[in-house]
Amino acid sequence: MPAAKLPIDRILSALKIKALNEMQLASIDAIDKHDNMILLSPTGSGKTLAYLLPLIKLINPAGTKTQAIIIVPSRELALQIETVFKSMGTNLKVTCCYGGHLRETEENNLKQPPFLLIGTPGRLADHIRRGNITTDTIETLVLDEFDKSLELGFADEMSFIIGSLPSVKKRMLISATEAIEIPGFIGMHDPVRLNFLDTKDEETGLTIKTVLSNEKDKLETLFRLICMLGNRSTIVFCNHRESVERTSNSLKEKDIINVFYHGALEQPERDAALCKFRNGTANVLVTTDLAARGLDIANIRYIVHYHLPASEDIFTHRNGRTARMDASGTAILILSPEEKLPAYIDPETEQIELPKTVQLPEKPQWSTLFIAAGKKDKVNKIDIVGFLGNKGQLKKEDIGLIEVKDFFSFVAVRKIKISNALQLIRDQKIKNKKVKIVVAK
Repeated sequence: MPAAKLPIDRILSALKIKALNEMQLASIDAIDKHDNMILLSPTGSGKTLAYLLPLIKLINPAGTKTQAIIIVPSRELALQIETVFKSMGTNLKVTCCYGGHLRETEENNLKQPPFLLIGTPGRLADHIRRGNITTDTIETLVLDEFDKSLELGFADEMSFIIGSLPSVKKRMLISATEAIEIPGFIGMHDPVRLNFLDTKDEETGLTIKTVLSNEKDKLETLFRLICMLGNRSTIVFCNHRESVERTSNSLKEKDIINVFYHGALEQPERDAALCKFRNGTANVLVTTDLAARGLDIANIRYIVHYHLPASEDIFTHRNGRTARMDASGTAILILSPEEKLPAYIDPETEQIELPKTVQLPEKPQWSTLFIAAGKKDKVNKIDIVGFLGNKGQLKKEDIGLIEVKDFFSFVAVRKIKISNALQLIRDQKIKNKKVKIVVAK
């Protein structure tokens, strides 16, 4: 059976999804009947699958050139989409292009054109100018979170990219918020518009609460709140990078294990922070609004708005990190004495009373190993499990989430076992090569 013609039920089985939701079914039907579609749906409702399924149906697996392109505002969203696409089991080649990634690596990947190209505007435009991408065979264009791309000042690059695609037949624009006016260069003529944004918070499983801080500086209130919430997965949003690092360091001084994440970090630092949060090495992630879009982290229980969001759209996207796909979650706003609840939030929202005495949350049971070898070294998850099991004498239950990047990998290992395992593997080779293996910083 040709890869692109896999039946939907086979793909859903590979993704461990029982059935498509109403929005996803509507999207597939719309692309089947129309050339241009605008899909508006809440964060966490399954939009990625809503456009990947019809996109796969449009790809001819017998072709040898790139047939579809997805343009996104951030590297994190690009990588998330790539992960979902690969998990669908189609065996169609996909290449991801984004800043902070070696251009030479991408150029090598593009020598054999992928069926699907995913990338950020700046890097995609650069490859097109260099002649690395075959643009005249691309017939399907997807702009995911297109409003954010325009908001971030990518209009010139997007105009250039789309102007370089002479053969586009199908266009899909995707967002979780009502967008600004759609520029003419996108070429959306008589689009069908699907709006699923009217879903109420109760239906999405999201609860909103507030907590009052006695001081303008909210650090003590945040600390007490995290102690009350326990060791559940929590994202704390701040409005500035400096605030992120200050808040993270303050929590560490109070013995709250956490990681921080913002746009000034190098890519390996970003990868390490997100991996530690995903695999349970840290249950608290302190971040800017960079993490409000594109991050696919399962089972986030709490969103804490340490600083009030600048707009309702940002509030929506922050909260979209929790209560995803039928799961429940709680968003909590910390208000200083002079701050008022934003007008878009119900004034009757429940107020949390913090307990007078606090107890530190239980410490995470996992640590993260950094291995200086990855996909480009022909190292995969099975190799890593085998190596840690045979050489490090770890049982399967002692090894948690494994993430393999191009040139390095991260592995969650039970904290009580990691010291002994490091001693055992100190002089051992993985794939006949001795590589650096340390506890991730």
